[in-house]
Amino acid sequence: MLFNENEPIYIQVYNHILIQIATGKYPVGEKIPSVRELSIKLKINPNTISKALKELENLNIIYVKRGIGNFVSEDEDKIRSLKEDMLKKITTNFIENLKKLGITLSEVKNILNKREEGCPSSLLFF
Repeated sequence: MLFNENEPIYIQVYNHILIQIATGKYPVGEKIPSVRELSIKLKINPNTISKALKELENLNIIYVKRGIGNFVSEDEDKIRSLKEDMLKKITTNFIENLKKLGITLSEVKNILNKREEGCPSSLLFF
């Protein structure tokens, strides 16, 4: 995992784990890798991992079974809501960036329609 210097590492780890949960790599109710495993895999301090996991626990996205490990919430509505929140954030950022570039939503629709019709992606912006 490559880290962005402009954002705290624990936030990046937090977001990484959120994505793993949202995409089903860490399924509902399943154990996630331990602090030690994540620390070794991501090559960062275990305290940083612990901080990210604590944030996830505070939001009830994961829960702890003492002495056993951390598990993904079994609340499927919570995970669905997590995905919806992530989608809202992504689309909001996308739309804001389009506005900065002066691109309208109708132009984006046209591009997507062309892509759907089989137009080579290299021709989409010309």
